[in-house]
Amino acid sequence: MTSPDDLSDLDVDPALAAAVLEIETHIAEGGWDQPARLYALVETAALVEHEPGLAAAMGLDASSEQGSLTAVEQDQLRPDQPLEQVLEQILWPAGVSGCAAVVERLVLPPDADDAIPEDPARAEEFAREHPDRQEVRIVAGATRAGSTYCALRLRAHDDAQSVVGGADLVPGLLALLQATLTDDVEGPEVTE
Repeated sequence: MTSPDDLSDLDVDPALAAAVLEIETHIAEGGWDQPARLYALVETAALVEHEPGLAAAMGLDASSEQGSLTAVEQDQLRPDQPLEQVLEQILWPAGVSGCAAVVERLVLPPDADDAIPEDPARAEEFAREHPDRQEVRIVAGATRAGSTYCALRLRAHDDAQSVVGGADLVPGLLALLQATLTDDVEGPEVTE
């Protein structure tokens, strides 16, 4: 794990890390107890060239840094459908370079693993009531090139200096994001 300001890790794509951290900062301004969110990540230069109206509305112009990614928030997800199920149904169009998701979860200490009930409803109740639970906001991103990056913020340490970043902090969520970035464009697509 690294400080989110330290992007010198060889496994970290600086453009992806910058986009994930920008999303994390934006979401943090809205506080906690927010719904899951999904973002398309597009090359900033391509956005300026192909969607000048949208780029202008976002404050982007031709001088935008080459090699950067711009996050485009998708329509709000249905609250009755878990993010993981939504991701299993998405294939991004070819013009999308990557994607990112934001989700809040309860995490338990490793020594609680054996006591978690198998029934999902009982497991959720167990987590909510566990005295050592932590609320965490996860912002995870992936690119078609195979890069990944996550930023995590604990509710108990809700400040920018306590955000933890790394390329593989939430492997299950990252795998779901990467699966949405196949070259197969048949099937449901997400639009801006």
